[in-house]
Amino acid sequence: MSKLPTILSPTEEDIQLLLSAQCHIGTKNATTRMTPYVYKRRADGIHILNLGKTWEKLILAARIIATIENPQDIVVISARPYGHRAALKFAKYIGAEAVVGRFTPGTFTNYITRSFREPRLIITTDPRTDFQAIKEASYVNIPVISLADTDSQLQFVDVAIPTNNKGKHALGLIYWLLARAVLRLRGTLDYETAWDVMVDMFFYRDPEEAEKEQEAAAAAAALEGDFDAAAAEATGDWAVEGAATEGVAGIAAAATADWSAPTDWAEDGAVPTANANSSWDA
Repeated sequence: MSKLPTILSPTEEDIQLLLSAQCHIGTKNATTRMTPYVYKRRADGIHILNLGKTWEKLILAARIIATIENPQDIVVISARPYGHRAALKFAKYIGAEAVVGRFTPGTFTNYITRSFREPRLIITTDPRTDFQAIKEASYVNIPVISLADTDSQLQFVDVAIPTNNKGKHALGLIYWLLARAVLRLRGTLDYETAWDVMVDMFFYRDPEEAEKEQEAAAAAAALEGDFDAAAAEATGDWAVEGAATEGVAGIAAAATADWSAPTDWAEDGAVPTANANSSWDA
């Protein structure tokens, strides 16, 4: 940790994030080239990684990425499903290109294929699952940066970032920290300013859980829409009833006005009475 400038040193929050995402948890196996990055071995046989060396290699990788003038010459590769979302988000924020899922053989060596690329740097998620890309990069002299666990083989890997590359939270956090470090080295992001992108955006999401959340949101929206429609319908009914009441009141008022109007019943009755009397007298 002392080899880094003070401004590049991790904060207490960064260390807490690394611990909470279990970036320090390795596997029961440890290769010879990954042994220097191991802090100790637990009683259950799990190797614990040294987070100080993880941070040093992360900053080294960020400095290498920042030296590439054209970010589109960087290819981020992840065949592991847990790293798909993290690789896509990382490539988006630094301006690189992401290749997730199955890597097409010949992408770096066969110029006839449609997916042929000539990157200046590749970043892989796991040396074991992405070995085809690493092997082809070695044929055409492309430097390789890779996330590596304690059981990873580092053949043809130039810079290894020791971390847990099997957990979705660990992968998302490492790519988030790497993207933030690259943006800060480029000058796009200030060191004293917190990045407004949440680390949750880099975490893997199960498609079934995402569908369930979308269905729940759609059901809630539909329920709210039905409630609004019912409220509007009820308001309309009250308005109609009010109009009907006004109509009845108007009819009653008209009727009252007709009954209270002066009549000529006496005069009408007087005339025939007079005529009748005159006829009897006659």
